[in-house]
Amino acid sequence: MLKAIKNLLAFLTILPVHMDMNCLVDSARFMFIFPLVGALLGLLAGVFGWAISFFLPTLVVGALTLSVLLLLSGLHHTDGLLDFGDALMCHGTPERKIEVMHDQFTGAGAIGLGLMTYVVSAFAFAGLGAAVIIQSLIVVELCAKLAMVVSCWAGRSVHKGMNSPFMEVMHGKYGTLRLVAALFLSLLVAVPLLWFAGWFVGLVVVSISVLASGVIVTIAHRHFGGVTGDVFGATNELVRMVAVVVLLAMFQ
Repeated sequence: MLKAIKNLLAFLTILPVHMDMNCLVDSARFMFIFPLVGALLGLLAGVFGWAISFFLPTLVVGALTLSVLLLLSGLHHTDGLLDFGDALMCHGTPERKIEVMHDQFTGAGAIGLGLMTYVVSAFAFAGLGAAVIIQSLIVVELCAKLAMVVSCWAGRSVHKGMNSPFMEVMHGKYGTLRLVAALFLSLLVAVPLLWFAGWFVGLVVVSISVLASGVIVTIAHRHFGGVTGDVFGATNELVRMVAVVVLLAMFQ
């Protein structure tokens, strides 16, 4: 169990933990713990944001906090977001779109989607304020990681790749049970943390994040015929943005 959790942390973060040859397999088996890893990343970034909020303007705090969160994740999912943007803007068959997704070029679709996602996220982070930034980032990043679990469970695999172990586990015998466990853990963290704003706030943010994940999977099926590892990465980044915007709106 401890070895599997270390592999999970090594896969999702840049934290200095040892990774072994079973990293992908263990990460897939324990995918239901993704939200808790997200909560840990949100806690670290949130503490950083809270600390610098005492001597920097709010917009700078938002930008730096998002930057730290992305760095803690090793920018693993940024590449997926950019590839997803390029593929969506490409005209042609699903096969052609997947080809564009996997090429080495960065086009207008990638730049546009990347800028929109991160600019909106940074501004929303800036709007949270020091009083709630730690709790908020824990929940927001938890929702981003939950989104990958949902998309893996709901999606149809396009081809074999790094996503294959996760798809096989989430579509296997205990896939739905793993999804339920991930949802339970997410609500167990989100609802109490956001209780100060209303008992329903955590429930709403988690629910909308799940819905947003479903929308992204639907878009991926329409454009690519299914999901890929890049779609999972894009889902993480896009749902983070959705979650923090929804949370900010509910604080108003």
